[in-house]
Amino acid sequence: MTQGLGMNLVATNIPQIQGYLGATNVEATWLIAAYMAPNVSLSVALIKIRNQYGLRNFAELSIAIFVLVSLLHLFVIDLQSAIIIRFVSGIAAAPLSSLAFLYMLEAFPPSRKRTIGVCLVLTNISLAAPMARLLSPTLLDIGQWQGLYMFEVSLALVSFGVIYLLPLTPIPRAKVIEKMDVVSYVLIAIGFGCTAVVLVTGRLYWWREAAWLGVLLAIAIVTITIAVVIELNRERPLLDIRWIASKEILHLAGTILLFRLAVSEQSTIATSFFQNLGLMNDQLWKLYVVMMVSMIAAGLSCAAVMTPERVPAIHAVALIFLIIGSYMDSQATYLTRPPEMYVSQALIAAATALFLPPAMSIGLTAALKRGPNYILSFIIVFLSTQSLGGLLGQAVFGSFITIREKFHSNILAERIVPFDPMVAERASKLADAYGGMIADKALLKAEGIALLSQQITRQANILAFNDAFLLIAGISFGALVMLLAHTSTRALLARRHSPATVPIS
Repeated sequence: MTQGLGMNLVATNIPQIQGYLGATNVEATWLIAAYMAPNVSLSVALIKIRNQYGLRNFAELSIAIFVLVSLLHLFVIDLQSAIIIRFVSGIAAAPLSSLAFLYMLEAFPPSRKRTIGVCLVLTNISLAAPMARLLSPTLLDIGQWQGLYMFEVSLALVSFGVIYLLPLTPIPRAKVIEKMDVVSYVLIAIGFGCTAVVLVTGRLYWWREAAWLGVLLAIAIVTITIAVVIELNRERPLLDIRWIASKEILHLAGTILLFRLAVSEQSTIATSFFQNLGLMNDQLWKLYVVMMVSMIAAGLSCAAVMTPERVPAIHAVALIFLIIGSYMDSQATYLTRPPEMYVSQALIAAATALFLPPAMSIGLTAALKRGPNYILSFIIVFLSTQSLGGLLGQAVFGSFITIREKFHSNILAERIVPFDPMVAERASKLADAYGGMIADKALLKAEGIALLSQQITRQANILAFNDAFLLIAGISFGALVMLLAHTSTRALLARRHSPATVPIS
């Protein structure tokens, strides 16, 4: 929760924070980009740092730095200082994700680590986003930016004490860091960082309008390619690229990434839909409570029934929930309010809690086959996929909504003819609200047309969001079909290769 809220408190309160910092919405979004740029890659370096310097030293130093950086947020006074602090915060928060996994898995016996342990830790991670939105209005009332970060500092101090009182089981230490590790990590960090910045800011500056977006993407491609070539030709690589690029891990990473794109519906699109209707977090708190209760119930249910044999069935149920929930949301109108989305959002929240633990368990099993050192490697692959997948989902669907809004606006605007009696009557009714303040009839008529144009834009936005909901339902349906086909093929092949039963005479 400490790490998750630290990441989400700013991301969910950009409109409120921009006023405090005296920035525009686009400028304030750089707070997210500054946080994610180092955060998406730093976990890669933690594999060997942990092995060389020891788990306890790693944990204590990580949480100490995080506490210090959290305290620095209280002294932010302008956008420039906030961006610098968020960049450092992204660095300090990176170890907490892997620590959260290790602490949760430590609490259970080996037979329960890949079932109950994985389900609980992923449920906790999923809860961070709705909880940040639920708590934000109260924290902002207490003290705006400082109110948000007083709470984070409090959580960080609690975690600080817990880590010192309850150390993780130590692992053997060895000198494993080499000079080429630094070179590889720097290249990976530059590549991932540039990609994160492009994904966060691309839809705001628009992809083909800002030349520097293309430059950053080119740098990302070149640096990551060089890093992969270096790692493939090393005896003791920082990342085992061949294992990560194996069929099993690529299939798993693709599955997780696809699902992460689909659940962007809840973390980004549904909230943006209500913001577009003029509703803020303090008016949506019941919806967030419904999401959290649904996640907890689904996470506990998954922990109770999950076995390797049931993974395809659990994934199928999660995708069915996602299809139903997204399709229900695609019927939204201007009059839709949070209560109308309680059921659909509960289904999508449950899908999130149901899908990820089985996928994580499969990855941990594959890592254990290669040895204990691969467990953290897979956790880092998983976390990187989630971070970049979340940013990719926001970028893809945010851009899709923008394009569809322009499409619907053009179609609706074509039907608005000033000489149409119905259009004139509608504009006149809208202008009547200002009749007592505007005496000039021509100006009053122009005001009515302007108000009608605003309604057209709002309706076009609603239609664009509905298109996005429907697209997610379609993607989820396609994923369900592929899952069923893959499962059926595997079952058929297993039946063909199984030894024939010989009757006893």
